[in-house]
Amino acid sequence: MQPIGAVGLDEVSGLTTPIARFLDGNTDMPTPFLVFDLDVVALRYRQLREALPAAKVFYAVKANPAEEVLTALEQLGSSFDVASRGEIERCLRIGIEPERLAYGNTIKKERDVAFAYEVGVRTFTVDAEAELEKVVRQAPGSTVYVRIATDGTGADWPLSRKFGCDMAEAAALIRRAAWAGLEFGASFHVGSQQRDVRAWDRPLADVGALLDQLRSEGLEAAGINLGGGFPSHYVDPVPELGAYGTAIRAALAANLGGFAGEVLVEPGRYLVGDAGVIETEVVLISRRPDNDEARWVYLDIGMFNGLTETLDESIRYRVGTPGDRANQGPVVLAGPSCDSADVLYEKAGYQLPLDLRIGDRVRLLSTGAYTSSYSSVWFNGFEPLRCFFVSSHDQRVVAA
Repeated sequence: MQPIGAVGLDEVSGLTTPIARFLDGNTDMPTPFLVFDLDVVALRYRQLREALPAAKVFYAVKANPAEEVLTALEQLGSSFDVASRGEIERCLRIGIEPERLAYGNTIKKERDVAFAYEVGVRTFTVDAEAELEKVVRQAPGSTVYVRIATDGTGADWPLSRKFGCDMAEAAALIRRAAWAGLEFGASFHVGSQQRDVRAWDRPLADVGALLDQLRSEGLEAAGINLGGGFPSHYVDPVPELGAYGTAIRAALAANLGGFAGEVLVEPGRYLVGDAGVIETEVVLISRRPDNDEARWVYLDIGMFNGLTETLDESIRYRVGTPGDRANQGPVVLAGPSCDSADVLYEKAGYQLPLDLRIGDRVRLLSTGAYTSSYSSVWFNGFEPLRCFFVSSHDQRVVAA
């Protein structure tokens, strides 16, 4: 399955033209490394704006914080969801205006809230009373979004346990924010890599009821944040983006018809996931005594070099290999580190060519999100994941 509408995509290899050109010209480059096509980011941004034209886009910087990515999105008109002081400073350093930043992490040091306010950030997210009080004290006159918990059903990477409050607490937090002179809004996230286009229905129904209740008390919301969740293209199929846009617009009309405030979305994976390909190498192929059927294929990248989202086999990347695709057998895919947790896929049913050999190059597709940003700093002595940024116009390289 190919990424929908990717720029210059080859249907057989799954590579865009700039990525294929780069890989063909660098066959001797030591692996592993990530090649990232900036043209795909631009395309994805335009597609999202078309699917949800009324929504203001805040790119989730944590998905891929490379300055090349931030600059490309800034030039397209995107705003940015930041999770830390470091991400704020990174955005400001390349000239992004502070009013285009939203401090979306619900777990912030009070001095970092103060710093954000001092440099001009005026949008914050909270989901607990103590967190709200930090904003009340340090960011007067700001807009605060109260994050409501969702169950994450339909998402490959749920976000339901650590974040969000229930509806009663949300109402109480909003009343407190309004009393303190803050503008307010409601926020939620349906889970990352969300494959159910109707996942926004229930949260929007709950938000609509909450805002109706608050409106009866004379409190009017400044905005609604729909979060992220829009998917990249991994092993399991996902609907077209247009289906998400249609479903979300219908849910907004049904539950918040006539809403005059801002509508925000926070895509991360959708904008950058399909833009990246990791080139890796087979280090070892062996058999384990407790599994005679499957070969163990060890790559030179693993859980600690950028593939953290393979935890519990949640995100299942598409794999491209040389060899005879007609004659394949079951494999366990693992990383190179001297750590027993560094096993990527053991239960997902991956099969690779029987003639795969040590030294062969393997490509992991749609790896532009949450790989370079998850890559460890010299764990086991392996260097951080190197990243190359290409487009139809030029190509550059930066170290992760």
